[in-house]
Amino acid sequence: MPTNEELINKFYTAFSKKDYAAMNSCYSDDIVFFDPVFGLLKGNEPQKMWEMLCKNATDFSLNYGNIIKLDDEYSTCDWVATYTFSKTGRKVVNKIRANMKFADGKIIEHSDAFSLHRWSVQALGLSGWLLGWNKFFQQKIKNTAKKNLLRFMEQTV
Repeated sequence: MPTNEELINKFYTAFSKKDYAAMNSCYSDDIVFFDPVFGLLKGNEPQKMWEMLCKNATDFSLNYGNIIKLDDEYSTCDWVATYTFSKTGRKVVNKIRANMKFADGKIIEHSDAFSLHRWSVQALGLSGWLLGWNKFFQQKIKNTAKKNLLRFMEQTV
């Protein structure tokens, strides 16, 4: 059975290659995922999210490190995704802290933490700078992301 660190290395190495199948093989069948853009995802939603992001990523690179084993169940790491946001063509450098829970050699919970305001400034420019702190504007970003994921899931069934 792989260690937490081995799973994290496998997950992010696969992500750096946009290999969503290898990423998703690190997850349990009942994975629970959360991040500031997509919110709470369950079932096959997290796997489909990674598939969508990997298939749509342009000018993508990823670095990760600072893996810390908190105990037998929990580990954290830092990762940075650099890419071009397709909707605006703007470059994004998103610095993220991942928190993961492990059981039976799989990731069973995964949450990513980052500043949605900072992300929106990079991805959306002036509107992100002016409104990215606003809860209504942030909800619009979340709704759009979820709608895009649901559309992607319908097309890949």
